[in-house]
Amino acid sequence: MSTRILTDFNLLIPETVSEALDILDRLQDKVTVVSGGTDVLVALKFGFENENVMSLAKLPGMDGLSFDPEKGLRVGAKTTIAQLLESPEVKKYYPAIWEAAVTFATPQIRNTATLVGNLLRGSPAGDGSCAVYALGGSLVFTSKEGEREVDIDNLWVGYATTARKPNELATELRIPAPSVGNINAFKRLTRVNEDLAKLNVAVSMTMNGNVCEEARVAMGCVAATLVRLKQAEALLKGAEINDESLAKVMSAVEAEITPIDDQRSTAEYRKMVSGVIVKRTIEQARQRV
Repeated sequence: MSTRILTDFNLLIPETVSEALDILDRLQDKVTVVSGGTDVLVALKFGFENENVMSLAKLPGMDGLSFDPEKGLRVGAKTTIAQLLESPEVKKYYPAIWEAAVTFATPQIRNTATLVGNLLRGSPAGDGSCAVYALGGSLVFTSKEGEREVDIDNLWVGYATTARKPNELATELRIPAPSVGNINAFKRLTRVNEDLAKLNVAVSMTMNGNVCEEARVAMGCVAATLVRLKQAEALLKGAEINDESLAKVMSAVEAEITPIDDQRSTAEYRKMVSGVIVKRTIEQARQRV
């Protein structure tokens, strides 16, 4: 049990989106937004400070989760990790997200934490973020000026820093409908299941038989932000997936990343296993063809 004391703050609990946007417009970066609060509360115990914390707890209509075969997946800002696990559409069409969710911390955390919150945390170790990065999509931000849609490729601009503006509220994650022949998967390495990843990987590939027509490969814990492995993607595109092509991908991955040492792993280990985990993630996805 933690014995640390939270720093003082004013707790704001708007009951409408309009009220929340008024608060953000007025206070800007002097307010921190929380939904599940699983990251923010920990940060507050370790010295993070802000004058105000705004909870989304009473905002209606932000915990939706829907799938349309043409429009794709829509995930509300308050939609929990546990809700993702309960969705048959997520498990069938977006297994990378489902696999990231099933290993996400503990059941208690999964009942509270949100996928949108994981994206906005901006951590290079974010499992849900890694899965979404491979799949592609966009995050919708709302302010008093209207809506703004930010492509997931442009969301993370630095460590723990996103493209969200201080007066904006993230309201919905949009992930496109899977293309014909799409397969995707997620894997991670960690000390214990409840811990942050040492390394995580997600892949999304469009297959025509055994040939990969398009590929997105995302990796975490090897840079200040999550990264797409563009060299690996280029090698996969147009290639038949076999031992020879996967060996080339493995070599490219190791050469492409520049990890660091930290409390969870070493740069040397991450480099050594990076290509292997990408290969295994591709093989895991291939089982779904």
